Amino acid sequence: MIRPYILAETNWKQVKDTKYDLAILPWGATEAHNYHLPYATDNIEGTAIAATSAKIAWEKGAKVIVLPNMPYGVNTGQSDIYLDMNLNPSTQFAILKDLLQVLDRQGIHKFMIMNSHGGNNWKPILRELGLLYPNMFLCFTFWPSSLDRKQYFKTPGDHADEMETSLLLHLAPQLVLPKKDWGNGNAKKSTIQAFNEGWAWTERPWSVISEDTGVGNPKAATKEKGETFFNALCEKMGQLFHDIATTDVDKLYQ
Repeated sequence: MIRPYILAETNWKQVKDTKYDLAILPWGATEAHNYHLPYATDNIEGTAIAATSAKIAWEKGAKVIVLPNMPYGVNTGQSDIYLDMNLNPSTQFAILKDLLQVLDRQGIHKFMIMNSHGGNNWKPILRELGLLYPNMFLCFTFWPSSLDRKQYFKTPGDHADEMETSLLLHLAPQLVLPKKDWGNGNAKKSTIQAFNEGWAWTERPWSVISEDTGVGNPKAATKEKGETFFNALCEKMGQLFHDIATTDVDKLYQ
């Protein structure tokens, strides 16, 4: 069944007579995810979350359109991890500049990046693009931060951890290696505490901090946890899609 809110699936007959209010661009990465998850983990997650969330928003009456997922992200800290693919922030800016030119010209003036990769940093890019496209409402969301993961998962982490492994067991179990092949996701901390606390930042050299490229132990992951988390996440994200699509941005602040 063709989903009219997914640009890659819909067609000119549908699109030509539809006024879309919000364009959503899932943006992921292509990188190692511990030993057991596919390189496309971020893209699989983002594509599925965007599609299900858009369905929820569409059925509530919001005219949203999901653009094809961008599969490469900023992986400058993983330059020596074999086949981790990198787009520099300046390249991301150039891509977005061209895409926003299309949307702005064609009258779709609300745009969201639905980010699936922690290495992507959208604030400075959207600040600069906002000056170039003053008629556009630009925003982004990082879906892993949208819910309190402690309510769903036992073990904290931020890469190929219990959360991501559970999601992939739900979304693409055929691409997950058997549990005996899962690494522990042990990650070294900085000797400078400020970097661990988050109020100072330096890029982590991935091959130094993690032997298996994971950060967070995945061993407690289950398909059931992934399904529960996915459903709750898409309900929340779908509401956000709906709210942005239907809100008059000139009256956004009261």
